[in-house]
Amino acid sequence: MHELSIAQALVQQVSEALEGSVPCRVTWVRLRIGAFSGVATEALAFCFEVVTRDTLLEGSTLEIESIPVAIRCERCQREVELPEAPPLRCPICDTPSAAIVRGKELEVESIEVEDQKIPRMEQH
Repeated sequence: MHELSIAQALVQQVSEALEGSVPCRVTWVRLRIGAFSGVATEALAFCFEVVTRDTLLEGSTLEIESIPVAIRCERCQREVELPEAPPLRCPICDTPSAAIVRGKELEVESIEVEDQKIPRMEQH
C-alpha cells in the first residue's frame, strides 16, 4: 500500500510550503492523478484522513481529479484520450502507440487555507 507513503509525502509537502506563513489551517487539497499513475484513489483518500490528524491539514477536504490516459498517435499525428487503458491504441486510426502524453500525473493542483485566529494575551 504505497498510498500511505504518498499521503505522508503530501502532508509533508503542503506543510513545508506553508512554513513561515501566517498561522493557518488547510481546508481543501486538490490533486490531479492520472489513470496510469498506479495510485488507488480510494486508498489514498483513506490514508490522507489518517495521516492528517494533528497536522495543519486535519479536517481538510481531499478532492481528486482523475486524468485520463492520452497518447500521441504517430500515424494520424493526433493527441487522443483513451476511453480506457490499455490497450494503447489510437481510437481514430487503431494504430498501437506507446507514446503516453497524459495519465501518469500525481500532482497537487492547489490548496485552500484559512487564517487561524491567534488569541490575544491579556496584560496584567
